[in-house]
Amino acid sequence: MDIVRVTIHMVRRFYSLPSLIALAAFEAAARHLSLTKAADELNVTPGAVSKQVRMLEEELGIPLFLRRHRAIELTREGETLAAAMREGFERMASAFRQIKSLGGQPVATVGCTMAMAQLWLMPRMGSFWNSHPDIVVDHVISDHPHGLDRPDVELRLRYGDGEWPDELSAKLYDDRIFPVASPAFAKAYPAKSMQDLAQLQLLSVEGIDWTWTTWAEFLREVGHPDRHVNVRRFNSYVIALQAARSGQGVALGWESLVAPLIEAGSLTRVTDAAIAAPQSYFVTWSARRPLSPQAVMLRDWLLSLGSLSSTQASRLPISLEQPVRRRSPRGQGKTHSG
Repeated sequence: MDIVRVTIHMVRRFYSLPSLIALAAFEAAARHLSLTKAADELNVTPGAVSKQVRMLEEELGIPLFLRRHRAIELTREGETLAAAMREGFERMASAFRQIKSLGGQPVATVGCTMAMAQLWLMPRMGSFWNSHPDIVVDHVISDHPHGLDRPDVELRLRYGDGEWPDELSAKLYDDRIFPVASPAFAKAYPAKSMQDLAQLQLLSVEGIDWTWTTWAEFLREVGHPDRHVNVRRFNSYVIALQAARSGQGVALGWESLVAPLIEAGSLTRVTDAAIAAPQSYFVTWSARRPLSPQAVMLRDWLLSLGSLSSTQASRLPISLEQPVRRRSPRGQGKTHSG
């Protein structure tokens, strides 16, 4: 026990840092702007997080958060410390990944929403796996707007205007949006005009991300603003499409995501009305640290898909044969299957 105390004391004195536990609690609270969410992440109570943050504030002699009613905000000093800690943790995470990859297979991590993963990325990943069998691709899936803002996610597939804080971006593709439903629903409830369409059961994805186009926005864009629409709301695009495929209503189809479902016959366009998606899909990565070589290869491969139509991309060659196994970098007779 004495040895542990001496070691901690020496580390503190050498780096002039306060308690690492307090710093970790503050970083999580600053990232979430929530003591409760920080506590969930760290598997402790909100009271424990609050106590660690207050200890840090007492040592600094200044507040790091402004306590509001049911909310917290970073002070200017808190923002400075949070930015420094975020950068430090990201650098450590990057170094950890690089060191880990040297002892085995190279790993690249890509993050996206559930819809993007299921409907766009997964049907294409087999082609990358065949071409690069020595690279393991880890997937992080989140529909939360900030769920992919993690240091272990090297590449992110995002929908937006191309501008994200501390991120570099390259456009994947533009998209189109149009109404879709199951063939049976479209036959039972034919929509010969936008007024007919507006009176049907509409399935809308709302409450996840403000950039997502809603039915109200779509109808306004096609010149038929209607305040009296029958809308069922979902916070998952995958579930909304499942409801549409089950004949429960009309969803907004993003061409890049629903084209294979239309080709397979599980969805069909309800009208000829369509709009250009207000924003675009991008590949993004941190501006503060370099990508690993394997992440660069994955990024460039993803960008090469942007020029392909959905039909062309869905027909990428995918072999069902096992890729050639290769020796591990250390030559210890280990094999990797990608």
